[in-house]
Amino acid sequence: MLLRRIARPLLAAPFVYDGIQAVLHPAEHVDAAREGSTLVTDAVGAEPLSDRQLGLLVRAHGAVTAVAGVLLAVGRTPRTAALALAALTAPLAVAHQPFTSKGAERSLRTAAFVKDLGKVGAAVIAGVDLEGRPGVTYRVQQAREHATRLAEAKAGAVKATTKAEAQKLRAKVAEAV
Repeated sequence: MLLRRIARPLLAAPFVYDGIQAVLHPAEHVDAAREGSTLVTDAVGAEPLSDRQLGLLVRAHGAVTAVAGVLLAVGRTPRTAALALAALTAPLAVAHQPFTSKGAERSLRTAAFVKDLGKVGAAVIAGVDLEGRPGVTYRVQQAREHATRLAEAKAGAVKATTKAEAQKLRAKVAEAV
């Protein structure tokens, strides 16, 4: 419990910082967003986004990232916030991919790419953390076993009642004969 109270804010800090920076200074992020959006628009066959649209997209992405980071830090819906952060960071890893660049730019992009991959991995781990509680699979199995025990108990009670009724009927038939 204490470890999570310390670890979650530490994990959330870079997400919140990056999100706030994207909201306050979108121009710094627009170039990376342009490359990522170009990959998507070329694949889909749509028109490229304008600088204004990219700026708005960067700000919105930054705001959502910052909010999800704050939610993770304070422990409000931490699993959902962590998985949202992983989903929000995956496009950044694609935008920072170093495979198409050369020279010094490649090393800078590789560092950003590896950082983004690490953030995605950490967020996924935080998103699947059950906080010591049993998972859905275990709870379903326990409920199924409980229902089976109840059904067997009811079936045993019905069988006993039916057997008692059958004995009473036999006794009445025997008296009547």
